[in-house]
Amino acid sequence: MRAVVTVIGKDRTGIIYNVSKILAENNVNIEDISQTVMHDFFTMIMLVDMSKMSNDFIVLKTALEEIGETIGMSIRIQHEDLFNAMHTI
Repeated sequence: MRAVVTVIGKDRTGIIYNVSKILAENNVNIEDISQTVMHDFFTMIMLVDMSKMSNDFIVLKTALEEIGETIGMSIRIQHEDLFNAMHTI
C-alpha cells in the first residue's frame, strides 16, 4: 500500500530530515520525492510505500502532524487510493 505525503510551509533547515526520520522510524520507504522552494515557501510531495510499516496508519499520521507542528510545517498523509479518487472526478 502506498501513500502521498505533502509538506508545505516556510523554508527552514532540516525539513526533509525530520519528515524522513519519522518515515524511517515507522519502516516506511520513500519511492519518489519532489520538492521546491518558491520564494521562502517550501513544498514537498513524497510517494511512500507502507507495505512494511511497523505501526498503524493513524500512528504514522499523528507522528507526522506532531513533527509538522514542531517545525512549523503543514504535513498531510493520504492513502494513494484516496488521493487518486479525489483527483479523478
